[in-house]
Amino acid sequence: MTLFLTTAYLAPVEYYILSVQAGRVIIESNDNYVKQTYRNRCVIACANGLQTLTIPVVNTAAKCLMRDIRIADHGNWQHLHWNAIVSAYKSTPFFEYYADEFFLFYKKRQHFLFDFNEQLREWLCSQLDISFAVSYTTGYTAGPESGIWDLREAIHPKKKTVTEKFKPYYQVFENRYGFQSNLSIIDLLFNMGPESFLWLS
Repeated sequence: MTLFLTTAYLAPVEYYILSVQAGRVIIESNDNYVKQTYRNRCVIACANGLQTLTIPVVNTAAKCLMRDIRIADHGNWQHLHWNAIVSAYKSTPFFEYYADEFFLFYKKRQHFLFDFNEQLREWLCSQLDISFAVSYTTGYTAGPESGIWDLREAIHPKKKTVTEKFKPYYQVFENRYGFQSNLSIIDLLFNMGPESFLWLS
């Protein structure tokens, strides 16, 4: 099976569950940027509940290709995101193991959202020890060919999850809020470390 997905900033766990199950993913690089999606936001669990982290982007015209979206320099977003991630996950079993490498993404100035997302995805796959074939579109396709499961707009923060049931895993704040499913993939990585692979498989 082949999945058709958008790029995503520290995508939710179902993005990776479905990608691993499919084995082959096509990532859309020629769609128009859409606000309030996982393209530039993720959700993490912190001591006060769920927190959404959003990457600011440069003001764009009504129709701007996702691959051309630039990350805004204002707001010191990298510092704010990193501090939020540290606050949320410093007590997890594996944060310190991954922190130094992960921090490098928040230390270097980032220019294009699509490139940043894909660099993070590649690093995360290497840390999770998962692999699936990835290709990118060369032009926009309104309706993909048969045999391709189009989830470009289905995996969305305001829509019901595609994955019906999520296996619970250890979370630092579970005794306070219960298990919180489909958070950013870093929630799984920092809480479960190398065992994340078994959970995703």
